Amino acid sequence: MVKTRFLILLLPFLLTSCFEKGGQKHYNSANPKATLTLALRAGTYSEVIKKCLPEFEKKYDVQCNALDFSEGGLHASISDGATYPEGPYDFCMVDSSWMAEFTANNVLANLSELGYSLDDDIIPATKTICYYKDNVYLAPYYGNVTVLLYNKIMVKEAGFNPDNIDSLEDILQICRFQKKRHNLGFMYRGDTPNNIVVDFLPVLLSRGVWVVDENNNPTVNTDEFAEAIYMYKSLARTGRAAKKDDLIAAIANKSAAMGIGWPGWYTPTKNSSMDYIALSGRYRKDKQPYNSNIYGIWTVGIPSNSVNKEYAVKLLEFLMDKDVQKATVEFGGVPCRYSSLKDPEILQKFPQYEAVGRALEGGVYRPVMEKWHEFYTILGKEMQLIMNDEKTVPKGLKDAQKALEEMLKEAENQSSK
Repeated sequence: MVKTRFLILLLPFLLTSCFEKGGQKHYNSANPKATLTLALRAGTYSEVIKKCLPEFEKKYDVQCNALDFSEGGLHASISDGATYPEGPYDFCMVDSSWMAEFTANNVLANLSELGYSLDDDIIPATKTICYYKDNVYLAPYYGNVTVLLYNKIMVKEAGFNPDNIDSLEDILQICRFQKKRHNLGFMYRGDTPNNIVVDFLPVLLSRGVWVVDENNNPTVNTDEFAEAIYMYKSLARTGRAAKKDDLIAAIANKSAAMGIGWPGWYTPTKNSSMDYIALSGRYRKDKQPYNSNIYGIWTVGIPSNSVNKEYAVKLLEFLMDKDVQKATVEFGGVPCRYSSLKDPEILQKFPQYEAVGRALEGGVYRPVMEKWHEFYTILGKEMQLIMNDEKTVPKGLKDAQKALEEMLKEAENQSSK
């Protein structure tokens, strides 16, 4: 009771503070039927949603207060909000890697019980993370997925065009060509454990290998995993590690040839020096392709302790409507829908969405495990040591495997107490 009372006193201050720092009110009504508070991922992801809110608010006479958070801030805010009997949020964006943790802790409402279902226009693979025990808990809203960023001129200079970059070996050949010309080849994100792991995963998947088995046991200390690391190191030797903004600037300015990126980072135009394609999933041209594009999809859901579930569901249905989603493309939306990504008019104006569509069709979610944060932190730190030549590949992978097994065993023991 004390905690609930404290929240009631604190919430108006929190809302005022958040609005001052980027929150947004869209609709003023003397007596709205409901007021919904939205916890959103800051950036293009939240801006797309906020563009859609005025129409929804007028249609249902509802006021929406949209709050922007960093990725870490969003996770912390939703997690903390779930501890109250009556939650501070009615609608939220959720990173797919939080699904196991949130369902285990009853953070999300069961959307199936609220009458919501996912339709067949949504790309099937993007829906897999949204189910828990055959019920829907999330909807795939913003189709963030890894793509291969490239400088058009530097690719052409190496004797390639986007259509014939068909394997990791092709990418390595292009990057080595530019390295010999005293340019940077492959730019990779090695600034944080999470970034280096996610950047590496498409290379790993192109060998048909993964970080865990079907039971979420780590599969890091293997010959196949080591071979993928050696390929990644070969790519890295042609360039260097960089933060996101530096990576984008280097490729756009013809200082670097290629890097792994996301559609939400950059919107190419006809005259852009940089563009992107879906990774083929081939290690070599003579090898079979695998699904190798990593999903960073931002899903949407409703907190289980929302006090406005009736209108929160209406908002979810409205934002996931195929016509509403198609309209968001004009201001940076990336729907996970065939009706948007295969629309001739959209592709004529935004041809890069063809690559996004193919990447989404061949995408893979990160492992669904409660301890994924701890998992990638351990693996990423060992990978940083490997990439910096502070550890050999065999030593680093052996140490990572041992640390991961110990972490997961300790977590299992704690949960059984």
